[in-house]
Amino acid sequence: MDAQHMALVQGWDRTRLALAGWNRDPGPALGRWAAGGLTVALVLLVGVWAVASVSTPDPSPLARGATRSGTWSDVASVLWRNSLVLALHAMACVAGFIAGSSLPLVAQEKRGAWRVIHDRAGPLAIAFVAGATLFSLSTQAYVLGASASTVAAHLHISPARLLVALAPHALLELTALFLPLAAWIMASRRGRWDELLAATLVTVGLAVPALVVAALLEVYVSPHLVAFVRG
Repeated sequence: MDAQHMALVQGWDRTRLALAGWNRDPGPALGRWAAGGLTVALVLLVGVWAVASVSTPDPSPLARGATRSGTWSDVASVLWRNSLVLALHAMACVAGFIAGSSLPLVAQEKRGAWRVIHDRAGPLAIAFVAGATLFSLSTQAYVLGASASTVAAHLHISPARLLVALAPHALLELTALFLPLAAWIMASRRGRWDELLAATLVTVGLAVPALVVAALLEVYVSPHLVAFVRG
């Protein structure tokens, strides 16, 4: 069996072993991922608040739930946007699995320049994924912060009060979105790249229903919470 087939077989074997282990005792892994996702969510919300506090509001009346009622099309729009972010984070996990677990096995049968390329491809891929993740976080902080500044100005409240009202859906949404990222970070720290494919399957499976609930809260519940904090 050549190295590529061996990497594929071993990858699936390790994925099955990881899933079986988590199925027997899901608490520790789920707890770490949830704590990691929540931590990233809180950091991002602080970034959103910082950006919103210094951004110039857009005068266009676009605040859903404040200038018009939310609809099912808004729910679909939120889910579509979040699905793209979740897909990016899931692909980061898969890329980490390939770079950290599969490429070293394939590199063993290479010689010369190809060996050097395969040996260095893993660390370079991991660095690329880390950079893409940081870019995603920075972009989201900027975009969400600018939006929060605009909505807060329309409602005549501070960005901090707005974020408090949005926190119930925002924390659920962001924690779910960053579950794969939390798994990626923890696997990299422990050197357990072989678990990342299994972690991707589990975290995405947990994130999808959470994102549906968060979208419903955002469209149909959060506007009432915003109205409450407005007094």
